[in-house]
Amino acid sequence: MAVKITAKYLGDQQVELEHGTSGVRILTDLPADNGGRSRTFSPTDLLASSLASCILAIMAKVAERDGIDFKGASIQIEKHMRENPRRVEKFTGVITLPPGISVQERAKLLECVKACPVHRSLHPEIRVEFEAV
Repeated sequence: MAVKITAKYLGDQQVELEHGTSGVRILTDLPADNGGRSRTFSPTDLLASSLASCILAIMAKVAERDGIDFKGASIQIEKHMRENPRRVEKFTGVITLPPGISVQERAKLLECVKACPVHRSLHPEIRVEFEAV
């Protein structure tokens, strides 16, 4: 399935993205460490956001299928950049699972980190390191 995203440069280092199916729009800005103002998400911030939301969505799908109460789960993710060439070097973060999840359920949910399509789409040199609490 293809989804069209339209990107339009607005000036002042900001780009407006429009989701073709829903029409929802978001803005991006250059980060301060790359000469921008960090007024909103940068393109690589969206990559981090995509990874976190993808992992949670896949976990939620598995939890729903298996009758696990997943409400309240969260991810805090950090994007680490490198220079020469400028690119994402790694993502680190903490996955917080709801209380009452068994050891077996926890293991099954954490397998979803590598099963998410965004993670599978990352270059193998980009490290993804999460701690689960």
